[in-house]
Amino acid sequence: MVGILTKMAHMLEKIDRKGNDATSFCNGDNLKGRKPSKLDMESDRISCLPDHIIDQILSHLPIKDAGRTSVLSSIWRNKWSTQPDLVFDKQCAPVATSGLPSVIKIKFLRMIDHVLLLHSGPINKVKISDSGRHIIDMNSVADIDRWILHLTKRSIKKLVLHFCFQFQQRYKIPWCLFSCQSLQGLKLYYCWLKPPTTFEGFRNLKSLKLKQVTMAQDAFENLISGSPLLEKLILSDCIGFTQINIHAPNMWFVEIVGKFEGISFDNTPQLANVFVNQTTQSRLHRCSSNLVNFFDHLPNIAVLVIHSYFIKILLADVVVPVKLPTPCINLTSLSVCINFNDLKEISAGLCLLKSSPNLQVLGIFARLEKHADLLTPVSYCWEDIFSEPIMSFKLERVMVGDISGTKSELDFIRFILLYSPVLEKMTVEPVVNFTSELMTELIRFRRVSGQAEIVYLAKDSS
Repeated sequence: MVGILTKMAHMLEKIDRKGNDATSFCNGDNLKGRKPSKLDMESDRISCLPDHIIDQILSHLPIKDAGRTSVLSSIWRNKWSTQPDLVFDKQCAPVATSGLPSVIKIKFLRMIDHVLLLHSGPINKVKISDSGRHIIDMNSVADIDRWILHLTKRSIKKLVLHFCFQFQQRYKIPWCLFSCQSLQGLKLYYCWLKPPTTFEGFRNLKSLKLKQVTMAQDAFENLISGSPLLEKLILSDCIGFTQINIHAPNMWFVEIVGKFEGISFDNTPQLANVFVNQTTQSRLHRCSSNLVNFFDHLPNIAVLVIHSYFIKILLADVVVPVKLPTPCINLTSLSVCINFNDLKEISAGLCLLKSSPNLQVLGIFARLEKHADLLTPVSYCWEDIFSEPIMSFKLERVMVGDISGTKSELDFIRFILLYSPVLEKMTVEPVVNFTSELMTELIRFRRVSGQAEIVYLAKDSS
């Protein structure tokens, strides 16, 4: 119990420092005129706190510790059972006193049952995670189903399920969850989603994260299009759908990592932040995206990250334009990964630069591919690719990473320095074994900005 009191004292100190009224409730003014004794001060430090401060303290404690506060005083007895946010993770898992994983599992499952059964207030958020310890396994499916059924009846707002079964098994989400229209946030890891045919989306869902989730193509599209309030979407290494079609009028943030064939946006006028990392270059011939139509539905894009092979996907079977038909006037931060031995990808990088008149932050990262032919002065002409832009760039900070010192890479850097009059800092981070001669050449490049600083970050060969 000493440990709990110590944690509570730390929480109370934080609240006091933030200017809350905890101190005024514990200064003895509520003792009806008599001078408080030292014992009164110590006991009132806990018992006289207002409800909202007690709630704030409990919200920072693991659920196991919050439950133990019930012995402190009558005021605290049932406080833990009304906490709106419940987190069941490694912090509340029992210590392996017996050394038997089965004992830990039983205690962990019983604790969740106990808390959900006795909880008497509204439940806003529940997180259940075993952090890869395999406390929850396929034998726990019935327990998980029971918890979710209970939570859907309590009109839960946010749910996080994060447990990884052995042998790449997936937990199948029960149908009752798809009827929970109170959901505003949903994060699922290592699950299988197969909604009923009557499912039409989550009408109040604003944030969705799916990692290592299996789901059919039509089910995914119905989920996205049927959730009109969806603002934030994160997909990581999902299975079952390869074409990512996003119809979401309120979406402002999208992050997609994994293997897919194409991405299309439809009715996404609010989309401002996009992160795409295509982890493989396979199936490029089946791609349904291209550079122009990808940007057609991103009129308000402000931050864009295109890593690994996605730029290659956008360039399949298309002629790279000098500029996009519609400029990205709101784009201020761009990070792109290109193959500097591919003329198409270099041209695409320049196209994005020339189509972004207000770009301030640029990250260019070289992508090396096996069996790639190096560009030579015979096959590659500066004048043909790096044509003079209509206007200078507004770049302030530039990061160039993973370069090996090829002529095309250095020419690109020279181009940026020549047409960035307000550039403040360029950071160059090469791959291992970057020669000092190339570094010297880099530093000697002429720059149009009088305040531009070039920072060289050497990598340790070890």
